Amino acid sequence: MQSELQVLQPKVLGLSLRFWLARPLLVIDGCIKLSFIQMVLSRGTKPNWSPRASLNRRVLIIRILFPLLPRSSQSAAYSHWPLLVWFAKFLKAICSADFVQSRADYSLFTRTQGKSFTSLLIYVDDILISGNDPISIATTKKFMHSHFHLKDLCNLKYFLGIEFSTSKNGIFISQSKYALEIIEDVGLLGAAPIDTPMEQGLKLSIKSDLLKDLSQYKRLVGRLIYLTISRPDITYLVHVLSRFMHQPRKLHMETALRVVRYLKGAPRQGLFFSSNSDFKLRAYYDSDWAGFPLTRRSTSGYCVFLGPSLISWRSKRHKTVSLSSAEAEYRAMTRACCELTWLRYLLRDLGLPHHESALLYCDNKAALHIAANPVFHERTRHIEMDCHYIRDNIQDGSVTTRHVNSTHQLADILTKPLGKEIFVPMIHKLGVRDIHSLT
Repeated sequence: MQSELQVLQPKVLGLSLRFWLARPLLVIDGCIKLSFIQMVLSRGTKPNWSPRASLNRRVLIIRILFPLLPRSSQSAAYSHWPLLVWFAKFLKAICSADFVQSRADYSLFTRTQGKSFTSLLIYVDDILISGNDPISIATTKKFMHSHFHLKDLCNLKYFLGIEFSTSKNGIFISQSKYALEIIEDVGLLGAAPIDTPMEQGLKLSIKSDLLKDLSQYKRLVGRLIYLTISRPDITYLVHVLSRFMHQPRKLHMETALRVVRYLKGAPRQGLFFSSNSDFKLRAYYDSDWAGFPLTRRSTSGYCVFLGPSLISWRSKRHKTVSLSSAEAEYRAMTRACCELTWLRYLLRDLGLPHHESALLYCDNKAALHIAANPVFHERTRHIEMDCHYIRDNIQDGSVTTRHVNSTHQLADILTKPLGKEIFVPMIHKLGVRDIHSLT
């Protein structure tokens, strides 16, 4: 018996498959990892991306069908046995076809043959194929047909709730259908839309009454977490709401419903990846010092661009209390720098080594002075490891720090609620668009 296996967890049997969809950790730290699929898509939008060849913009999707053990015969210890066997077989087969597994992300496989480049991204039994050589793509599909039972879904348009639209100008991704389902599910199709997902300056607390039905809140926030795959404009607020999953209160539910009313005003917004790109890395990071009133921990956020396209962003609460704003900013700088390092490895595996320094923008001069100062003192002794890591990256030319005015700090949207006057132009700078407004 053959069956299509649908599993929405990229991490299978300890394999670090840091894929582009939501992970269980999302509920805890609000982390969004869309980076490498967006880089592959960005690569596909560049007509002359590689010096080896020009690329067409073709991304295909296929699904592998494989037999599963009867549910009655699966114990808890062997519930993932079919996945383990499947991945081991796939790995052996695809490597025999001269594909190389990425060390930056184990779900990415690439093959370079002269001017031909082909890449595979695997998510359980779903595979995306992209490349600049139609013959190589056809050969790869034929090879996989000889080893597995395949269902060819042709050009990529809809994948696990994410919609893809392509044109000569680039690629647009959104989750409009999923957003409309959320709005309908909570009964707000007729509600008046609002311009921002959160009231400016609002700090959520635990002073209001507990909710009687916790499942409704958990379901709504869980669905909003999945929506942040293509909506960085609600990432910060959804991250804050996820902190109260264990004991949500009426204020938290009202805030979550405000997010839905915001989605009602722009359900078709998503991210656009322009075909005109220089493929240079730049990142913005920021921190809201002691912003969480219950613990006084800071919240840091960063966003990373590849050319004009946003490819990675994150909003996360710190694990410890920072004693100064400079310390909080420096910890945020370390996280952004780690992301840039990982993206460099990923770009290299995609055949695009990034030799230039990545630009890292910060609006805190104290943090920039600490990064440039080779002498440690009392202000930096408790973040000495972060200091060493940042300085090593600056000295070897991997990162170059730059000061940016607070009014132009794009990471602000990931650390604090903003007013309409700042929020609306900020999301446009991030690349959040409505597909119907693109020309």
